[in-house]
Amino acid sequence: MTRLVVLGVQGDDGLWLADLDAGTITQIGVPTTGALKNADDLRKAGASVIKGVNLAALATSADAVSGGFMDVSGGFMDPSGGFMDK
Repeated sequence: MTRLVVLGVQGDDGLWLADLDAGTITQIGVPTTGALKNADDLRKAGASVIKGVNLAALATSADAVSGGFMDVSGGFMDPSGGFMDK
């Protein structure tokens, strides 16, 4: 089974197709019809649309990811400083 994920980043109107098996990410055109267009319209209006993905978080750098930016003991998801606010 091919593992493909369509991504949209807050503040960026573009959509991206990540092929997890090939290790590639490619920008895709703006959808003009169908369910992907509906989902894209919703996200552009501020909604988060999630299907088949159980974790997605924007990181500031690759070092932040490998350095434990989601570490509960003082990192990205620190309960004493708010949820995902750093």
